[in-house]
Amino acid sequence: MPEFIFAYHGGKAPESPEEGEQVMAAWQAWFADMGDAVVVPGAPVGLSKTVSASGVADDGGANPLSGYSVVKAADIGAATELAKGCPMVVSGNGSVEVAEIMEM
Repeated sequence: MPEFIFAYHGGKAPESPEEGEQVMAAWQAWFADMGDAVVVPGAPVGLSKTVSASGVADDGGANPLSGYSVVKAADIGAATELAKGCPMVVSGNGSVEVAEIMEM
């Protein structure tokens, strides 16, 4: 079955420990709902830099990466449906870029 990377963009830092617990619970519930489709749960990432021919953007560029996961799905349409349940998408605080991982 094909594998897809979920590249998370956006999101916001929790404003309190209670909000942090709610955010973690939402992510755990989403991963539980996806079940065996989750290949690599992934992790959030720190501050990024974007490197291009015109130089280095120290702030991660226009849409900095905030984390990643790897899932398996029948096709990109099915993977996209899984991504719609991402807590950042549901809350309106971020987006998920979905791309098939190509075998080499």
